[in-house]
Amino acid sequence: MATQQKGSSIDPKSGFCSKTKTFHSLRPKSQFPPQTTPLSLTHYLLSHLHHSPPLPSTPALLDAATAHHILYPEFIFRVRTLAASLQSQLGLSHGQCAFVLSPNSLHLPILHLSLLFLGVIVSPSNPASSSPEISHQIRICRPAVAFATSATAQKIPNSLRLGTILLDSAEFESMMMTCPSSTESLRVEVRQSDTATILYSSGTTGRVKGVELTHRNWISMMAGIHAVRNQSAPHAVCLCTVPFFHVYGFAYCLRVLVTGDTLAWMGRFDLKLMMRSIERFRIAHMACAPPAVVALVKHGDINEMDGYDLSSLQVIGCGGAPLAKSVVEKLRKRLRNVQVSQGYGMTETTARVFGALGPEETRVEGANGRLMSDIEAKIVEPGTGSALPPLMQGEIWVRGPYVMKGYTGDEEATAAIFDSEGWLKTGDICYIDNEGFLYFVDRIKELIKYKGYQVAPAELEDLLHSHPDIVDAAVIPYPDEEAGQVPMAFVVRSLGSAIDESQIKDFIAKQVAPYKKIRRVTFIGAIPKNAQGKVLRKELIKLALSKL
Repeated sequence: MATQQKGSSIDPKSGFCSKTKTFHSLRPKSQFPPQTTPLSLTHYLLSHLHHSPPLPSTPALLDAATAHHILYPEFIFRVRTLAASLQSQLGLSHGQCAFVLSPNSLHLPILHLSLLFLGVIVSPSNPASSSPEISHQIRICRPAVAFATSATAQKIPNSLRLGTILLDSAEFESMMMTCPSSTESLRVEVRQSDTATILYSSGTTGRVKGVELTHRNWISMMAGIHAVRNQSAPHAVCLCTVPFFHVYGFAYCLRVLVTGDTLAWMGRFDLKLMMRSIERFRIAHMACAPPAVVALVKHGDINEMDGYDLSSLQVIGCGGAPLAKSVVEKLRKRLRNVQVSQGYGMTETTARVFGALGPEETRVEGANGRLMSDIEAKIVEPGTGSALPPLMQGEIWVRGPYVMKGYTGDEEATAAIFDSEGWLKTGDICYIDNEGFLYFVDRIKELIKYKGYQVAPAELEDLLHSHPDIVDAAVIPYPDEEAGQVPMAFVVRSLGSAIDESQIKDFIAKQVAPYKKIRRVTFIGAIPKNAQGKVLRKELIKLALSKL
């Protein structure tokens, strides 16, 4: 056990070390490859499939809407063939970046793994993003090539050196299926410390930043899955209802494939398709954002849900934002034998660093699980930096092999989120109880979580301030049962202006992705601020809630 190795100062229930004031994971340690061994996350994943091969008849990828699937032997063939084609036909090479703009599809896992095989950095983005948002992300990651669909390609600038490849084209299909004459040049040496992905996050505040996650970060995450997995567990079909461009979807995709299970997915979320898929494909595990779980518990009459055979479902994993206790209670009443597994993590931590595993942990009400393998955590008093014991609320800091390399091209933001000992400051107020369970309390950071997506108030405020009829503005989270939170704007109109709520909503909607739209507007005489000019958001939140 980890506690026996670390000594008597480690509490065997919470993992708290009274000497260092640090919480340690009590889960089994992962078996890591040596850090100096050249290894891409694709090679790591394929090596697991080589040593513990799924049956050749096992689907690797499954489209829940069409039932179209790819078996593991063909999946591996396509990954290797596409990598060779990308290298020989496009000249893609180690260290370059590929921007990916596509909804979930059968092609994406193959594309991502092929690019990573070559040491090419993968930078996926939300296809619903606006052209200005995409241009900003492209300035961050500086890609050599883009991969898009016919529906999203027009958002990509024409300035990329290798242009844009359409994923729904015959050309791309051929690149996956036609093996180049020579694959000798595929012997690419990728260091584990190399950047594997650039995902987009607002960090603790401000505009969107590019989060650099290394091959080692992703390998550590996959090794952590093997450390806690029941090796005798039967093959499972796993349904991903979250987008692959999000760290949650990207990580879930790798987690399923590295264990040789079947990755089924949906494009846009569709409740009836989800329930039909559970019944048709005998789904055992499902990854959801909170709105999907809310939709499930609010779905018509309970007898209508009884019309579907959901008996295969064992676990619903939920992440991206906290799930309300009332929703969990309703779900447990409707699906009594299903474990609701919540977790806590960030883009900056390669998805979850706390998670509820197994029937005992998932029964703990309101908790986000325990520390994952190889991760350390501290609860720190904001302002003083003092580490706190169990049951005390403070900012949670984490450290370990899952934690990002930094923000692309932003040394200032990177320096701000790390302390001198490598602890990542999450900006979230939490506490850890005497059993090692994490409880989320509130955010120090001012992000709004709309259906699991991060919305930075500062970004919307900048846009509002650019309107000639607006003198001042502030954006806050407003509670919403379905979405979790929606952006609400407090606006100070310029003298004599008659701008109304619908005009403000339209002004913002034209410039941002749908999930960032302002959903409510209140006009106010002045924005409350402190002596330093910082918006007093808590006052605005109280004002908004008083109108409920």
